[in-house]
Amino acid sequence: MSKTALLFAGQGAQSAGMGKDLAAAFATAKNWFDRANAVLGMDLASVCFDGPDAELTRTENAQPGIFLVGWVAFQQLREMAPAFRFEAAAGLSLGEFTALAAAGAMTFEEGLHAVRQRGKFMQEACEATRGGMAAIIGLDEAPLREVCAQAGVTPANLNCPGQIVISGDSEKVARAVELAKTRGAKRAIPLPVAGAYHSPLMASAQPKLRAELEKMKIFAPALPVISNVTALPHGSPAEISDILVRQVTSPVLWEKSMRHLLAQGFRRFIELGPGAALTGFMKRIDKSAQLCNVADVASLRATAALLNSAR
Repeated sequence: MSKTALLFAGQGAQSAGMGKDLAAAFATAKNWFDRANAVLGMDLASVCFDGPDAELTRTENAQPGIFLVGWVAFQQLREMAPAFRFEAAAGLSLGEFTALAAAGAMTFEEGLHAVRQRGKFMQEACEATRGGMAAIIGLDEAPLREVCAQAGVTPANLNCPGQIVISGDSEKVARAVELAKTRGAKRAIPLPVAGAYHSPLMASAQPKLRAELEKMKIFAPALPVISNVTALPHGSPAEISDILVRQVTSPVLWEKSMRHLLAQGFRRFIELGPGAALTGFMKRIDKSAQLCNVADVASLRATAALLNSAR
C-alpha cells in the first residue's frame, strides 16, 4: 500500500469564501471556526468567509486563516474517512505550523495563536522595509542563483522544476527580473505581495517569533514533519522552535522536501487548505504521484471516497 503524506497550504492560497461551505455543511467544521474566533478574540471566520480581499490578504489575517482552513480540512477528512492513515506531513511556509499541529507537535490553539503573531510580526517587517518578490519561470536553479547574486536578492521559494520565487529589496527584485529575462527565463513576474518574505528583510520578525514560541509547549512529532529549511524531518522540540525561527528568513526548499518524501516511498499526497498550488507543484516534480486535495465540500467528498475505497 502507498505511503501517504499530508501537504498544508501556505500564504498566497487565501481567497474570500475559503472554508465557508465546510462550515455550512458540517457542525464540527463550524465548531472549529468558532473555537478559532474565541482563541484569537476576533471574527477570523468572517474574514475567511466574506473578506474583503484587502482584509484577508493582510499577513496577520491570511496566515491564521490558511492555518485554520487547512486544519478544518484535515479534521473533516479524518471524520469522513476514519480508517485513513498518513505517515508524514509537510507545509509550505506557515503551512509547516499546520503540519506540525497535525502531527501532534503543538495544539491547535497554540499553533493558531503563534501563526497569528507570526503574521503580525512579518507584517511589521514588511512595513519597515521596501521589499518585493517575483516568480521566475523556466530558468534553472544554477543560473538563477547567479542572477540573484548579481542583483543582490535571494531565492525564497524553490517550488518545483522551472519555478523559483525570488525576494529582496523592491528595486533589486526589479533588476533581477530583467536579468533573469536576459538569461533565458520564460517569464519573470513581480508578485503582488506586501514584502520580501523568506529573505533577510524579515529578520526583525525573528526575535519576536522566538519569544512567542518560547511560551508554547512543543512536543516531538508523532511522525515525520519535513522542514522547509532543511528538507529533512524535524527533530527535538528545541530544534523545531529554532528551525521555525530560521524559516522566516530562509528559502523554502519545497521541491527538495518533496523529493525526500518520494525517496522514502511516499506515493500519495493529499493537499489540505485553500487552493491547489502544492498539487500543481507535485505534478511538475513527479507526474506519477497520486494527488488529491481537500479545499471545500466537493473535494472533501471526492478525497474521502477515494480513501474509503482503498481500504
